[in-house]
Amino acid sequence: MFEIKGNQFFMDGKPFNIYSGAMHYFRTLPDYWEDRLKKLKLAGFNTVETYVCWNLHEPSPGEFDFSGMLDIERFIKTAAGLGLYCIVRPGPYICAEWDFGGLPAWLLKDKNMQIRCSYPDFTAAVGRFYKELLSRLEPLQITRGGNIIAMQVENEYGSYGNDKEYLAFIEKLMRDCKIDCQLFTSDGNCREMLSGGTLPHIFKVLNFGSKAKTAFECLKDFQKDGPLMCGEFWCGWFDHWRDIHHTRTAAEIAAEVQDFLDIDASFNFYMFHGGTNFGFTAGANFTPGKPYEPTVTSYDYCALLNEWGDYTPAYHEVRRILCEKQGIPLGELPPSPKLQSIGRVTLTECAPLFENLDNIGEKHRVPVPESMEYFGQNFGMIYYETTLSGKYGESRVSFKDVHDFGYVYFDGEQKKVIDRTLYTDPKGDGDTSVLMDSLDGSLKIGVLVDTMGRVNYGEKMLDRKGLSDIYIGNQRQMGFDVWTLPLDNLENLCYSHKIEKNTPVFLKGRFKAAGREDCFVHLGSFQKGYVFVNGFNLGRFWNVGPQKSLYLPGALLKEDNEIIVFSADSFETPEISILNTHDLG
Repeated sequence: MFEIKGNQFFMDGKPFNIYSGAMHYFRTLPDYWEDRLKKLKLAGFNTVETYVCWNLHEPSPGEFDFSGMLDIERFIKTAAGLGLYCIVRPGPYICAEWDFGGLPAWLLKDKNMQIRCSYPDFTAAVGRFYKELLSRLEPLQITRGGNIIAMQVENEYGSYGNDKEYLAFIEKLMRDCKIDCQLFTSDGNCREMLSGGTLPHIFKVLNFGSKAKTAFECLKDFQKDGPLMCGEFWCGWFDHWRDIHHTRTAAEIAAEVQDFLDIDASFNFYMFHGGTNFGFTAGANFTPGKPYEPTVTSYDYCALLNEWGDYTPAYHEVRRILCEKQGIPLGELPPSPKLQSIGRVTLTECAPLFENLDNIGEKHRVPVPESMEYFGQNFGMIYYETTLSGKYGESRVSFKDVHDFGYVYFDGEQKKVIDRTLYTDPKGDGDTSVLMDSLDGSLKIGVLVDTMGRVNYGEKMLDRKGLSDIYIGNQRQMGFDVWTLPLDNLENLCYSHKIEKNTPVFLKGRFKAAGREDCFVHLGSFQKGYVFVNGFNLGRFWNVGPQKSLYLPGALLKEDNEIIVFSADSFETPEISILNTHDLG
């Protein structure tokens, strides 16, 4: 039995400290769950913490998926088999540098949607998901003989709002779904966040990255009794495209852990193992005064285990301190993951995107542009096409709310690239216009929009993808063909051996692998796009850095393998390299 008495956690009647490490089941292939969790246990941790990604579990309203990488029950049971307790943070919002903070994109089809509050359509959707999710987690609670010791009510809510009726709704919903383990809220260590994000009777933890000996001071006005716990100790940080790779020294991390032990506080290491934002799952930030900042594919986070599960210097330092504190002998560790180099791979087949729109896209006819979410599309790209006819003088063609990367074409010729990451005005739109020559006849205007992740934190989270309007001067353009391109059916592409370099293309090649060791895809002269290996989307690449290569888990490999590179921009050589070295920062 896990409980709180006075200022102490107790487990089966004995004083207990939570030494937890965060690892998200949805960022690591199931083939590696046991390995990563075993390394967590051997480092002196007794608990694993995970968020729950609503957007992947319910890709369409009422359609649920708990298979493969989304098999949270298997993940929790794997942890139990290794003697680890579990903390679950079911959201519905998780932040996590994850697309839309884990909320499903289909919520945004409602143009009046209000999230994370008592808006009826939002709470109804949360209720449906929680009933499905929590029915699976209910028997895994420690109160039922399982290993889930605690669950979170919402997530850092005081950083967003202060709707206490909504927080009470989440708590009641969880209780109605037979969740009777310890509940808690977590917020940043400041009075404003605690004022907005807490309920009087719910246990409170704080999130911060340093100075544990003083960080809990602000909690005293909100929680008189109860053990001290840091719900997220930020051992590192995440990376944005165009930014640096964030690191922190082993000595600094070890000193922070020692501070927790000195004051007898519990903590959750965020992250113990970060993993990867595979596919289109990475989120973004949009801070007033800054441009839109999408998150890179790697979620390395300067975690104790790196992206491919290898030990870092900080792992060994923290392990030494934690095991010494608990009197745990330092046993032998599993070997580091083996890496392989496959070498150069030539991409010999080419499928131009615009010749394959009807093969991999769904065509829609609409009077004005609509967002990706309007069409029921969660991820990928979207292409808008309209024909301007008549007599026009030289005019400025404006493209509104391009989220996030727009390739503009006049009669098939690229005229402009609209990059939302470069704009710092309040809406994040910047100069998104193109000068059109005088026209007597017709002009086909096309815009390919590549998404870079929905905002996952703050006031700009209603981040619908695509574009909202095209204006010729002050005249609103109408009559559009729109192709939704989720890129989940690439088997329908038609290839030839003619390589085209100056238009968006899919390039396919094959390579042999002697084993199933991990490796990294280096993109050579390619600028921006996606990589698919044996049908699995490894994620986004972009040569602006800091990440220049993509992690390729060996579990995806076979003896003979297919690789597809989608290139949104021009390139020089249709060739990539698969090596045993990564390039991150």
